[in-house]
Amino acid sequence: MIETRDLVKDFPTGKSTVHAVRGISLHIEPGELVAVLGPNGAGKTTTMRMLTTLIAPTSGSATVAGCDVVADPAGVRRRIGYVGQGNGAGHNQRARDELDTQGRIYGLSRHEARRRRGDLLEAFDLVELADRKVSALSGGQRRRLDVAIGLVHAPSLLFLDEPSTGLDPQNRANLWDHIARMRAEHGMTIVLTTHYMDEADTMAERVVVVDRGQVIADDTADALKAKLAGDRIDVTAGDPAALARLVANLPGARDVTVTGERVQARVADGPSALPDLLRAAGELRVTTAQVHRPTLDDVFLTLTGRSLREAGGTESEPDPAETAEVPR
Repeated sequence: MIETRDLVKDFPTGKSTVHAVRGISLHIEPGELVAVLGPNGAGKTTTMRMLTTLIAPTSGSATVAGCDVVADPAGVRRRIGYVGQGNGAGHNQRARDELDTQGRIYGLSRHEARRRRGDLLEAFDLVELADRKVSALSGGQRRRLDVAIGLVHAPSLLFLDEPSTGLDPQNRANLWDHIARMRAEHGMTIVLTTHYMDEADTMAERVVVVDRGQVIADDTADALKAKLAGDRIDVTAGDPAALARLVANLPGARDVTVTGERVQARVADGPSALPDLLRAAGELRVTTAQVHRPTLDDVFLTLTGRSLREAGGTESEPDPAETAEVPR
């Protein structure tokens, strides 16, 4: 569904050049849901905009839904849906009119556009809101409408660029319930960018981590956590120095730290390592013992030395693609 090879995007800025994307290669099969993670300015949005033909690559190649993004951008656009970070519907338009207009733009007949509108309004619980202006909708309702607009022409591939940013937990859960149901019904391929680790962990079959314009990891969430982070054991005892020596001898133990009476370490298999440690500890008076399963933020911390939550939530240099001119 998506095949890129050494995709590069540079932005001239006065006397210098911003290297936003530095040679990204991806292979995404039909039906996959792939989450792309990375801090602000990592090149995620720039990559998404190249794949959706909003900006042209500086070099490299990309085929999306069977069409070359440079040689056949119209072919790409006919086959994809794209939900960007901002709201896509006109604030003074009614929800039903936005869906009708989008359907007609994609060549649907008036009858087919209205039928499709009805299906999507029902699928995303927007029937009672169809006659409201977009400006009167809540944030969660607008995002559901945005996704519905992206699905009007029944695309085989849907791009979601941080679709749930700014939504409360309930609206996030509702939005993902709708997306998951539509995906199951139509077998869509979905490419998602997000700063919410739980979304990537629970929804995506694959996770691609991007930093400084390059792919630095690509695997399932479970595989990345097992290979790159590992479980963390957290044990306290009356003799932490002796306990730390025992922890260091556990198979695959690393990053052993001692803070007061607490000893922490990374191990490959915490549920197996902890009983072994407790048996070896004997009379060291272990008072607490816990295993913490790794998170995707732990993976990012291991890869880059910084937390993805911190990297995504701090001010950083804006993605040059956000101000790039969109082709008409």
